[in-house]
Amino acid sequence: QVQLVESGGGLVQPGGSLRLSCTASGFAFDFYAIGWFRQVPGKGREGVACVSSDDGRVYSDSVKGRFTISRDNAKNTVYLQMNSLKPEDSATYYCASTGHNQCPSLNPFGWGYWGQGTQVTVSS
Repeated sequence: QVQLVESGGGLVQPGGSLRLSCTASGFAFDFYAIGWFRQVPGKGREGVACVSSDDGRVYSDSVKGRFTISRDNAKNTVYLQMNSLKPEDSATYYCASTGHNQCPSLNPFGWGYWGQGTQVTVSS
């Protein structure tokens, strides 16, 4: 069965860094794009980044230049390196799988499988 498990969240000061991991199982990971999304209470889920099967990368404007998405197919893992973190980056971060080889839009609707989320809090 398909599983996605996020890890790496925590509390960090503004300007700090975190690296999130998403480890997948139960499907042909190598062939599909994987995305990162985030959500805060009372707001909709926001697309953050996506990496395609051939390492093409897409970022939201709010994180471009600060976050980097990458994948290690040998480990069935996608990473989100988050640098220069701001308080407004605080959210629950989720990874998701898609049936597309290439990245679709960062609209969260239509992504098939989701992890449980990992909390990121950026605060002094």
